[in-house]
Amino acid sequence: MYKNEAIKLTEHSSDEALRLACAQNDALAQEYLYKRWSGKLLGIPLRYTSNREESVEVLNMAFLKIFDSINSFRATEGGSFSGWMARIVFNTSIDHVRKKTKYLQKNDFNATVEGVVQNEVMSTLATEDIFQLVQQLPPATRNVFSLFALDGYKHSEIGELLNISEGTSRWHLGQARKILRDLVNNHYLNV
Repeated sequence: MYKNEAIKLTEHSSDEALRLACAQNDALAQEYLYKRWSGKLLGIPLRYTSNREESVEVLNMAFLKIFDSINSFRATEGGSFSGWMARIVFNTSIDHVRKKTKYLQKNDFNATVEGVVQNEVMSTLATEDIFQLVQQLPPATRNVFSLFALDGYKHSEIGELLNISEGTSRWHLGQARKILRDLVNNHYLNV
């Protein structure tokens, strides 16, 4: 087991050594762990927030939860420490969405989605361009789109996560596709 006087931590210490030191509330280990993983994990809240500042706020809340519950991590059944941390960041992001966003209830949940974005247009956009377009979606719509298209959740699961109906989830996805199609077409025509 880690003891402050027995092991000299560095920023190159293993995740396991940092985890053990964090379990003893070692501030230096917490700093090293945060520096190592914050950039990699920031992508999760970026998908569900309006800007980088808000994403960093959500990430910091998640790291507080990670540090508070680090003793509960168990490397069993093939679970990794990084996966465990990512799950906490994801759950914190979803909790943030629930607190912040009020979802629209619409009557026509089964409306068909108009067309799709043409692949040749999408191939001309860089990943960063696509990310910027997704960030322009209204928050509730962006959250449903991210959960469905980026994270692979089903509408029933999205409904449970966000406390909305399946129909509302479907409506938001349809809206996201329509808005993104319009944004891509405008981008493509203005290039």
